[in-house]
Amino acid sequence: MTHSNPAQPASAGHLKEFTAGARDIIPMMVGAAPFGVIFGTLVASGPLHLWHGQLMSLVVFAGSAQFIALGLIAGHASFAVIWATTLVVNLRHVLYSATLAPHVAHLPSRWRWALGALLTDEVFAVAWEHYRHREPGTVGPHYFFGAGLAMYLNWQLWTVAGLLFGAAFPGLQSLGLDFAMVATFIAIVVPQLIAVRYIAAAVTAGTLAFFWQAWPYKLGLLGAVFAGVAIGVLLSAPRFGRGARGNPEPSSRATSRETSQDPRRDAPRKTSKETMEASR
Repeated sequence: MTHSNPAQPASAGHLKEFTAGARDIIPMMVGAAPFGVIFGTLVASGPLHLWHGQLMSLVVFAGSAQFIALGLIAGHASFAVIWATTLVVNLRHVLYSATLAPHVAHLPSRWRWALGALLTDEVFAVAWEHYRHREPGTVGPHYFFGAGLAMYLNWQLWTVAGLLFGAAFPGLQSLGLDFAMVATFIAIVVPQLIAVRYIAAAVTAGTLAFFWQAWPYKLGLLGAVFAGVAIGVLLSAPRFGRGARGNPEPSSRATSRETSQDPRRDAPRKTSKETMEASR
């Protein structure tokens, strides 16, 4: 006599979610591939050893921060400057985490730490598109984990390719392949612009980031982010919504209209004694 294992359907569902996450992030992986190759090439032609570059990809796993750190190291910047600059650049991950927090708050801490370590711009875009259509607390971590792990392995692979073969193509970083990452960010941002407040926030942040790009330590980028967030929050305030105009809700208007049109609702109820007397 065979006994069914109740864990099998759950495991199959988890594997399906994991696979779906890894599949949905493939377009983002294609955009990150040239970026990883260019990073490996710059390491191979710079002051760091090859294993330093690979270790940075393994531990840091943040493309923009790695490029900035590599440039600062080549310029003999101090550790404090490198740490502060990369911290400022990666502060946007705080916004990503705050957005996804309601959907992962029910998970054990080991899952939250693992997902946080795998969170990048691309992973956030894919995970948020998955979570936004579902109630918080109803989705497990496997879709998020599949997308994050696939991107992590992809970044390691292309870093190795740049480290090993970048020296054979010394002018690779000047071919404009880094535009692939710009195209990837465009693909991340544009689908999110579904309301006026989102468009206003994106335009504000993008415009200010362009004009403030000369600020030291990438503080212009941080200031542009804060300005975009402020605009988005301001336009999301209740006074800009429909419920802030002082009009009663439709249900309330309908109820009051029905009450005024039904004379039986306004008529006083007769007591049982009055009803008996009237029947006599």
